[in-house]
Amino acid sequence: MKKSIFTVALTMLILSCKNQKPVAKGYQGQGKSAVVSTLSKPVQKQWKGIWSFDNESIFFSNDFEGGRLNGITSDGNDHYTALIAAENTPINVSPWYAFKVWSNTPRTITIKMTYQDSRSRYYPKISTDGENFTPIDSANFIGINEGTGTFGIKAVPEMVEIKVKTTKTPTYITAQELYGSTRVKAWIDSLAAKPFISTYEIGRSRENRSMNLMEISNAQHKKAVMVISRQHPPEVTGFLAMKSFIETLSGDSPKAQKFRENYDLFVVPLMNPDGVDNGHWRHNMGGIDLNRDWQEFNQPETQSVRDFLVKKESEGYEFVFGADFHSTWDDIYYPIDSTITGEKGEIVFDWIENITNRLPQKHTNIKPSMDIKPTMVSRNYFYVNHGMPAIVFELGDNTPRDFLKQKGKVAAEELMDLLAKD
Repeated sequence: MKKSIFTVALTMLILSCKNQKPVAKGYQGQGKSAVVSTLSKPVQKQWKGIWSFDNESIFFSNDFEGGRLNGITSDGNDHYTALIAAENTPINVSPWYAFKVWSNTPRTITIKMTYQDSRSRYYPKISTDGENFTPIDSANFIGINEGTGTFGIKAVPEMVEIKVKTTKTPTYITAQELYGSTRVKAWIDSLAAKPFISTYEIGRSRENRSMNLMEISNAQHKKAVMVISRQHPPEVTGFLAMKSFIETLSGDSPKAQKFRENYDLFVVPLMNPDGVDNGHWRHNMGGIDLNRDWQEFNQPETQSVRDFLVKKESEGYEFVFGADFHSTWDDIYYPIDSTITGEKGEIVFDWIENITNRLPQKHTNIKPSMDIKPTMVSRNYFYVNHGMPAIVFELGDNTPRDFLKQKGKVAAEELMDLLAKD
């Protein structure tokens, strides 16, 4: 009798375990994107200049590429309140800020960060040269009205206060590292010193900035990989992973040399130069999220890439892989579901699996999409209009920078291995 009861209990336990859903782990990704108009809307361009306080003894400025500070007030006793506002609304809550502060004599000040209809998404970074940034010491950071949960805008503080030591040398305070169009162009030009890399303009942005493309090729092949980045200005971590990805593909390893013997690589590292240089939260100077404009092509930035792809395809190119690098709350992959892409899209999932196997220390979720029309986002346009297996490759806002570099390198190596099998 006892044996019988034990057997029944054990069977029920096994069945109950089998019926349990797996526990969700990490950031699960955003929901389905709404179809929105991409006709241009008004943008409130911020005033850029210098604010001075205390009889011109302390100064704040947003007057540099990527600067964002919409207002600053002195509250007395070395306490200041900064206002960060969006370029227009409605908008994704990605409140970018970037400003610098300096004083005639050394002092320690407190800055309260406030945001228009948002909360404090990005942990502050500081720098004295505008190129090398470190997160602010946690001892100098206080969250106000702390959030709830793990991911998303509700999980972060409503406002923050930071303490900063100021001197005559300006201290940059930014949401993420600064990579404006001048710095990105310098990186492009440094790679273009190699004989197999060229760079040229494929169009102009709404504010007439260059849409620069890198072409990496030993000869004119008829198979190519397409990479874009920075459709959304604050998404710097995606850019950093993309930077490592491209440096690996254009490197001197035998694997990279073999890759370039068979494939061309086309890269647009800065899809939204106006938004980046103006310190926007999300949009271009047309007031539009560029990654919703791959159906109607109302914006010059997306038009430039569309026209380039059409031209190359007319020349006989076959695009075998496409990647669009972004940033979000944590690392996540957005491929197109294999039930849609079939055998042609298997390379994307093989790629994800191989990267995961090599980098098990950081879990990354996968959220395939069944919706490919209207194309609207770059990944869908790449596949529907050019038969290109493609992915939105998202990196976390706070993913460690050394891991970003490693992930970009591993992603490049695994792609080269998969393409070498074709």
